Amino acid sequence: MRIVIQRVSSASVEIEGRVTARIGPGLMILLGIEEEDLQDDILWLCRKTAKLRIFDDHEGVMNLSVTDSKGEILVISQFTLHASTKKGSRPSYIRAARPENAIPLYESFVKCMAEETLTEVKTGVFGAMMQVSLVNNGPVTILIDSKNKE
Repeated sequence: MRIVIQRVSSASVEIEGRVTARIGPGLMILLGIEEEDLQDDILWLCRKTAKLRIFDDHEGVMNLSVTDSKGEILVISQFTLHASTKKGSRPSYIRAARPENAIPLYESFVKCMAEETLTEVKTGVFGAMMQVSLVNNGPVTILIDSKNKE
C-alpha cells in the first residue's frame, strides 16, 4: 500500500462538474492499493500518518500532527501509484489491486484514519474519473510505502 501525503491549504475533488468533497488546511492523501495489501498495512499507515509531524507549531517548526493542528483530511484512491515503468513507455498497473479487493481496503483505510485522528475523513469516489485540486502548503509532499518501512 502506498500513499502520497500532501500538506494542503485547501483541496477538493470534482466529479462530473460537481464538487463532491472539499477541505481546508490539512492532508490530501492519495492511496494506492496492491493485491498483497492487508489490514496490517492499513493500520501501520494510518498510525504513521496520524502521528506525522508536518504542521508548523507557533514557532514555525514542523512539530504538529494533523490532529494537533485540527486539520482536515481528504483521501483519494489512485491505482496509478503502483504503476511499473520498468519496460517501455506504457506503464503497467498489474500490481494494483482489482476493485473487488481494493474497495474494502480503501473503505477500511478511510475508517481507520478517522479513528486514528478523531476527525471526519472526506473522500473521492472509488473508480470515478475525478478532477482533484489542491494548494500544496510548503510544498510538503511525502511518499510512504507499507512494504518499505523507512
